[in-house]
Amino acid sequence: MNRLADAASPYLRQHAGNPVDWYQWGDEALERARREDRPILLSIGYAACHWCHVMAHESFEDPATAALMNELFVNIKVDREERPDLDSIYMQAVQAMTGHGGWPMTVVLTPDGHPFFGGTYFPLEDRHGLPSFKRVLQSVANAFRDRRDEVERSTMALREMYQAQLAPTRSTGPLSAQLLERAFGSMVGRHDSARGGFDGAPKFPQAMALDFALQHWNRTGNAEALAMARHSFRAMVRGGIHDQVGGGFHRYTVDAAWLVPHFEKMLYDNALLARLGVHLWQATGDMEARQAVEDTLLWLEREMTSEEGGFYSSLDADSEGEEGLFYVWQATEFDAIVDDDSAILRAYWGVTDSGNFEGRNILHLSEEPSELARRLGVSEDRLAAAVARGVTALHAAREQRVRPGRDEKVLAGWNGLMLRALSLAARAFQNPRYRRMAIRNGELLRRDFVRDGRVFRVAGATPIGGFLEDYAAVALAFLELYQLTFQDHWRIAAARISDAMVAWFWDERAGAFFDTASDAETLITRPRELTDNATPSGTSLAVELLLRLAELEHDSDRRRRADWVLETLAEPMAEHGLAFGHMLGAADLSVHGAVEVALVGDPESTDHIALAAEVSRHHLPALVLAGAIPGASAPAALLADRPMQGGRATAYVCRDYHCDAPTTSVTELASQLARSSASERQDA
Repeated sequence: MNRLADAASPYLRQHAGNPVDWYQWGDEALERARREDRPILLSIGYAACHWCHVMAHESFEDPATAALMNELFVNIKVDREERPDLDSIYMQAVQAMTGHGGWPMTVVLTPDGHPFFGGTYFPLEDRHGLPSFKRVLQSVANAFRDRRDEVERSTMALREMYQAQLAPTRSTGPLSAQLLERAFGSMVGRHDSARGGFDGAPKFPQAMALDFALQHWNRTGNAEALAMARHSFRAMVRGGIHDQVGGGFHRYTVDAAWLVPHFEKMLYDNALLARLGVHLWQATGDMEARQAVEDTLLWLEREMTSEEGGFYSSLDADSEGEEGLFYVWQATEFDAIVDDDSAILRAYWGVTDSGNFEGRNILHLSEEPSELARRLGVSEDRLAAAVARGVTALHAAREQRVRPGRDEKVLAGWNGLMLRALSLAARAFQNPRYRRMAIRNGELLRRDFVRDGRVFRVAGATPIGGFLEDYAAVALAFLELYQLTFQDHWRIAAARISDAMVAWFWDERAGAFFDTASDAETLITRPRELTDNATPSGTSLAVELLLRLAELEHDSDRRRRADWVLETLAEPMAEHGLAFGHMLGAADLSVHGAVEVALVGDPESTDHIALAAEVSRHHLPALVLAGAIPGASAPAALLADRPMQGGRATAYVCRDYHCDAPTTSVTELASQLARSSASERQDA
């Protein structure tokens, strides 16, 4: 066993038996590289990455390859989910050197940590135009030994790239409704109107861009924006990217039609898609969207929740050494399990004798259910009943299989994303089970991940300090918990995290947030990701947090800082909307203002519960909701000077910078909220 046997990360421990002399990132490895003037071979991956496993089996478990690595390099293994800062810095270098990126990431560094060679997967032997990993190792080591001038020139170009990112920001234009319209137009050009989503294969969910499209429809009534969001989500729900038996969504599909996924399941994808699904249900009443959310949250509860209430990071794509084996079905096996419903369910899920994935079947909806029922000559109720029986039987059979590996890291930022979606679902669906899950997870985060005003990405015996995304995602989740429970300590905790976030991550000289705290480990640069990747950028989460707290607390300083960041990105957002989905949602909030709803009265009273339920029924993506018992100490500023009317729970609604008359009537509240949405005004 090598040094990784003692690592906290499950991904690193997977490599503990490699004959490679692995180090974790840290002083021991870096000092050895400097002392011996050796290049560093940095390998970055994550537990659910299929090609990371392939490269590990082919090369890192191969004694000859390991011997070469040990002879020529100081070898460092990094879990990108624990250290997104390292991943971001060196991924930029790989993309600059090769024009693309991905994992496993393979980077060779000088002893002082500067990259001069990079790539992703390399095979054990020359194959498909890729050089063998051993040939790469020897070539790079020779270059470092014999051609140092070339190595220095390579590092110099990348140093200049990193240095440019530290320069002070400047405004690129004012925020406006026209800017948001341009950004949406840039998305339209990349929308796959036939199959949903954006671009071709491989196809990723892009939940943040779709959520902005739905928000744009809410503001403007643009029917194309609604169609984009609704059709894309429905196509995913019906496709192979959605686990038709166990709930939840896989990472992406290798084709453009959402059929064949890479089978890993990531917590963050499911958090973002669940939130989008709730918003679609609020906007349209689409029961298919709601069912997909509920199936996802059932999967979360059943397979991804620790005894303490934390949410695990991911499920692997592989089981028994084969990708997707846990999720696919041979036709004969399928027939035996669903028994008398076989003919109907074969048609429903597209099952054939030859299969659609290496002789097996990935279940997907091959036809509109109502049209299928008509074609088969059965009622829609009978079809739905057969599907329900089939799901139950197939799930029971699948539980007997060898399960994929699970990465049981609990990461603050990813838990924050899921907690936010879960709290929203609890409020929208009025579901007490979701409410209990959300409060339990929130209490875990507040107790174990927030200490002395700082947020930790990983808690436990070997804690890892939080990054910008951790602070902002956890605080936004606490605000959603406040809107669910009206318990003031969640709002106060969110505000304190926000203050700490500004103190540690804001750089006044640059006029920008950075992804690492000012007292974090000094690396070759201080990373600052501005565009969305699989998760929202830390900066976009931070801006949204500041804007929501500014509305809630009438705080001009928070608003000023958030608006400045948005102005520095105005033109890039307008030109490249798909890369800024989450930031565009924050920009919409800044341009148009929030829909402010203050509920005054006892949150446990029947009247208050009815008013809160009515608010939760509406699609209000810019909602800022506050509630407190009159006389409570230090309530949100949004509640100031707003008494109950006639001794009853009362709602105050403000939008577009003006307020309606206070009301105790659920019917009147519904009318006021409808006037907050262009789409609802058109329907009325």
